[in-house]
Amino acid sequence: MSLLLGVITLGILIFSAILHEVAHGFVADRFGDPTARLAGRLTLNPKNHIDLIMSIILPLLLILSGSPVIFGAAKPVPVDPFNLKEGQKDIALVSLAGPLTNIALAVVGTLIFRIFFPEFSLFQIVYSYPSIGTLSDFLAYFVGFVVHLNLLLAIFNLIPIPPLDGSKVFALLLPKELAFLYLSLSSIGMFIIFFLLLFPIGGLSLGSLIFNLVTFAEHLLGF
Repeated sequence: MSLLLGVITLGILIFSAILHEVAHGFVADRFGDPTARLAGRLTLNPKNHIDLIMSIILPLLLILSGSPVIFGAAKPVPVDPFNLKEGQKDIALVSLAGPLTNIALAVVGTLIFRIFFPEFSLFQIVYSYPSIGTLSDFLAYFVGFVVHLNLLLAIFNLIPIPPLDGSKVFALLLPKELAFLYLSLSSIGMFIIFFLLLFPIGGLSLGSLIFNLVTFAEHLLGF
């Protein structure tokens, strides 16, 4: 991938991750926890959200290396569960707000892509990195990657490994004590995720699983 396409892709990823985090904070605020709002995190200003490693360095390395799985994150918004009205249930809903926002962006992007760029193939744009020769090429690439990266963010964050959003939802299905023990894995959760991405178990790679789920989701959207 060229440096120009890498920068465009990184920009889309950063703002998609920011919207993801703002959605968490907004829903938490509506459910009684003003922590994110008081911390100045209910804003689209990138400086309030960007983490140097997770928002820029890691995703840029993945993009420029041609990795089939590209992910990154903004700084997590602070949420105080003791302020939420219905405890674990509200925590799960706050957690779902981020991935659902990414899914909504992917759906809107799909509609725009189909209406304005019917001559382009999403899969060609996302997986072949065509050259950008015209404004139409640029806009098609931009919208195509809005769809792809937001599906990727949604699916990645729904993985039920703490501290990802999916773990907060999965914890609702567990007895209280087991849920507490399960969520306490958050401190080592990212190490578990990176291990599963780098070392396939039984021939199954977490990266391949995510890639296949994103491709399946793109097929569901009609691509």
